[in-house]
Amino acid sequence: MANYWAIAIGINQYQFFQPLRCAQADAEALKNFLVQEAGFTPQRCLLMTDTSPPIGDRSTYPTKENILFLLEDLAAACWQPGDHVWFFFSGYGVNHIGQDYLMPVEGNPELVQESAIEVRSLLKSLQLAQVNVLVLLDINRASSTQADAIVGQDTIELAKKLQLATIVSCEPEQFSRESSELGYGFFTAALLAALRSGQGNNLVALDSYLSVFTPELCQHYWRPTQNPVAIIPAAQEAIALLPHPEVKHSNGVIPSTLEPSETPPQEFKLHEEGSIFPEENFAVALAAPPLAPTSSTNPAKSPAIGTWGEASTLEAVGSKSPNFYLPTEQIPQSPDLAEQQEYFKQKSQLIPPSPEATKGGRFIPDIPQPYISRLPEKKARSSFWQQLVFWGGGMMLAIALVTVVFLRNQTKLITGQKMLSASSSDNTLISATNQSNAQINSHSESQKRNQAVLDLAKMSLRQTQASDLSLAIATARKIPAGEPLYDQAQENIKIWSNMILNLAEGRAKQRQYANAIAAAQLISKNESIYPQAQAAIKQWREEAKLYLANKTLLDAANALIKPEQASTYNRAIEVAKRVPQGQPGFDLAQKSINKWSEKILDLAKSRAAEGNLKAAIETANLVPEVTAVYEDAQAAIQKWQKK
Repeated sequence: MANYWAIAIGINQYQFFQPLRCAQADAEALKNFLVQEAGFTPQRCLLMTDTSPPIGDRSTYPTKENILFLLEDLAAACWQPGDHVWFFFSGYGVNHIGQDYLMPVEGNPELVQESAIEVRSLLKSLQLAQVNVLVLLDINRASSTQADAIVGQDTIELAKKLQLATIVSCEPEQFSRESSELGYGFFTAALLAALRSGQGNNLVALDSYLSVFTPELCQHYWRPTQNPVAIIPAAQEAIALLPHPEVKHSNGVIPSTLEPSETPPQEFKLHEEGSIFPEENFAVALAAPPLAPTSSTNPAKSPAIGTWGEASTLEAVGSKSPNFYLPTEQIPQSPDLAEQQEYFKQKSQLIPPSPEATKGGRFIPDIPQPYISRLPEKKARSSFWQQLVFWGGGMMLAIALVTVVFLRNQTKLITGQKMLSASSSDNTLISATNQSNAQINSHSESQKRNQAVLDLAKMSLRQTQASDLSLAIATARKIPAGEPLYDQAQENIKIWSNMILNLAEGRAKQRQYANAIAAAQLISKNESIYPQAQAAIKQWREEAKLYLANKTLLDAANALIKPEQASTYNRAIEVAKRVPQGQPGFDLAQKSINKWSEKILDLAKSRAAEGNLKAAIETANLVPEVTAVYEDAQAAIQKWQKK
């Protein structure tokens, strides 16, 4: 029996476009109708909006990666040939180089091919699934950024070529509009009215109703006319679109949910360049006084950190205008300090060299020679006093000579000691300087990151959201080279890109592969970590496929279990054992095996408590050896056998 599936996507809050008012309500209303009135199974009707709940551990936030990954998984593991699939999209669409694109929540009009979903690839993937597809596109065109691009013509031609049932909300030259009075887009309002009136049982009837009622709604609410365009393959004209064709609404009028609202949503205004955060916000944020954190508990008293991490003395210029600061290294030195440095430099050069250095030998004092008598030898004798004076003078001369030599050597010793002491002080100073520089360098990256986080906070964005970081990067790229903030902006872009990759890696570790891939794809080709991000994306895609296959196997095992039947738990365990060790999902398999084994043992104990020891032993024997409670089960069996 064929199954009916639906994927309803509605995006209000875009990162690079004016917010829409009714896109999310469009998707929610269609999903609610298909489940509550048309008989679609809730598990097969999937909703992707700004606030939609996750599907298990998978996010339904409508990013490009999440949308494509969900379609890929459904086509590979869930859809069967002959199933019916509704694909509904309400949001922005653009035409880039002649091709239509659907814009996910992070869609960037300046990076269309990288951030948007190509309609050609989307329709081809739906065609290859071999299911009965109905594509419903309520495409809004951003007039300020895509005024000259005609959206929809490429989609219509592709649908005709591929023979896929497709309905576009308006003709290519028209605009698809929303209605605050209805609370929906005009196309979705007409679609819901058609389905509830019983005129949407097949494509021909649905097209006939929409082609008349949609322009009537526009005229009734004084809006420019829009005419839906339907592509109906001949093979699908009579195929039932709903599992219960008899679904109708009272006499085919618009239901009460489409009555004019008493309080229309607040009007939104679009920035002239279509960006929620204009360039000026970024510039003002970066011009604010930097608050680089330090180990001090009072950051306001800490020295400011410049672009490259050096401490700087800051001097504010002006009070209401953006502040500008002058680093210490740019402040000229005072004349007195310069003169003192020059004086000491000249003084060190004017110290005369020591005599030892000039003569090349030992210093000999310049003293007169001793007196020698010229009298004959016989007359050489003198009195005792004369001899005493003579020898005393000689001794004094010798003592003077020794004293002079000692003092000279002592001077050299003291000079040498001073030189050694000065050399030691210089070495200590150099070592301290090197150590200080090393500490500055080691903290430089941390300081830069802290500054980037502060700049991000000034823009009212979150560092835990990859989409916010991507928005900050896109805004920073608007600052042209040569501007005062350009260098800081480029440094922030590098840091924010690394933060995105870190977030993606953290999500991958938690098995949130779709979110991890979506985050990593926000890293542009201009960044140095782009190859690393692409390699990670490739690896996560493979892990995601393995995880999906193993998770599907565990779901099948869990489906075998019937309460109070121990044998069904045993069969589920055997199926769960097929998950290979080392693959994503192996830990979940082991956890399930242990849980089911404990359940088998609990059943055995309950039967033993009832007095049915034979049944208790047979039940406990179903506990596999590889489980945590195997030894407990064997001990219980031995105890029961003794009884």
